[in-house]
Amino acid sequence: MRRPAFMTSFRKNRDGATAVEFALIAGPFFFFLMALIEIAAVFFAETVIENAVLESARLIRTGQLQGGGGDANTFRDEVCTRIEVVANCDNMVFEVAVFADFDGISPTPPTNQEGELDGGSMGFDPGDAGDIVMVRVYYAYPLILPNMFGSVANLPGNQRLITSATVFRNEPFDD
Repeated sequence: MRRPAFMTSFRKNRDGATAVEFALIAGPFFFFLMALIEIAAVFFAETVIENAVLESARLIRTGQLQGGGGDANTFRDEVCTRIEVVANCDNMVFEVAVFADFDGISPTPPTNQEGELDGGSMGFDPGDAGDIVMVRVYYAYPLILPNMFGSVANLPGNQRLITSATVFRNEPFDD
C-alpha cells in the first residue's frame, strides 16, 4: 500500500520545527522568568523595608523622636516615607518596645488564628536614655503573580510576610 504524496511530503517537511520547539519550551521558560521576577521583587522590598527600619529607628536611638514630641504616628510616617517606593503602609504594622535586658527579648509575629497580619497587640514605647529598645516592622507584601508560586506566600491571600527588626540601647540623649 502506497502512501499518498501529500503524507510523504508532510513527513519530510521541516519548515515549522522551530515554531513547535519554541512552543514546547516557551511555557517553562516564561514560568521560570516570572518566578525570578517575583523573587527579585520580594527581596528588593525586604531590603527597602530593612533600610527604612534602621534609618527610622535611629531617630529613637538618638532621642530625636522623643525630644521632638514624636509619637507612634510620627514614627509610622517616617517609615512610610522611606518605603513608599515598594510598599503601601496600610499593610504594615510595627511595634516599639522597651526591655529590661537583651535576654528578655522574644518577638513573635503578630498574626491571628487565621494567619492574617494583626497588629492589635503591638504598642509604642520609645523609652528613655539608656533603655534597651526593640523596633520591629511587619509588612504583608502582596505577590505579583497570585496563586502561581504558593511556596513564596506565607500569609493568606497570596501575601508574603516581610519582617524587619532592630534592637539597641538608646544613647544618653537627656544629658
